[in-house]
Amino acid sequence: MTETVHDSETVEFAQQIADQVESFLIALKAIAAEGDAGRSVSLLLLEISQVLLAGARLGAQRDFTPREEYQPDVGPEPDLDQMRLRLAEMLGGADTYSLVFDPYDPEVVESQLSDDLTSIAYDLENGLRHYRLGDVEEALWWWQFSYVSSWGNLAGAALNALLSVVAHDRLDAEITGEEERVAAANEMLESGETAPR
Repeated sequence: MTETVHDSETVEFAQQIADQVESFLIALKAIAAEGDAGRSVSLLLLEISQVLLAGARLGAQRDFTPREEYQPDVGPEPDLDQMRLRLAEMLGGADTYSLVFDPYDPEVVESQLSDDLTSIAYDLENGLRHYRLGDVEEALWWWQFSYVSSWGNLAGAALNALLSVVAHDRLDAEITGEEERVAAANEMLESGETAPR
C-alpha cells in the first residue's frame, strides 16, 4: 500500500469528523445503557442533530475518492445487537414509525428507530475504524458515501420521528388545556356570566 501525504486542511477536517462520529457513538451507547425513556428522546434529538451536521459538512465537501477498488479489511464489525435491543425496549411504542425514504418517489414504509440508529452506528463506526488505522482517504470516502446513500436519510427520518414525539408530548398537552378553557368559557356564556379577562 502506497502512503499518501494529506494536506493539513484534509487532516484537520477528518479529525473533526472523527471526533463528531466518536462522540455520537459514545453517546448512543450511553443512552441505551441508561435506559431512561424520559431523557432519551431529548438526548437522541441532540446527538442526531450533531452527527447530521457532520454529514452535511461531508456532503458539502469535494468528493472523496478511495485509493483502492475494494475497501481494506478493518476487522470484524462490533456487536451492537444488545444496544439495539436496549434502545427498542427503552423507546417502547415510539420505536416503530413511518417514513418516506425518497420524497421524489414517495412510498411510506414502517421502520424501527432502534434498527435505524444501530444501522447509523454501524456505518459511522466502519469509517472510524479506517480512520484509526490511518487511512484518512478511505474514512472520508466511506463517511461521505454512506451519508449520501444510507445513514444521512435514516438520521433525518429518525430526527423527524423523535421531534414528533416531543411535539405530541408538549403540544397535545397544550391543546388539552385549551379545550378545558374553551369548555369553561362555554359554561360561563350559557349561564350568563362574564368570562374573566
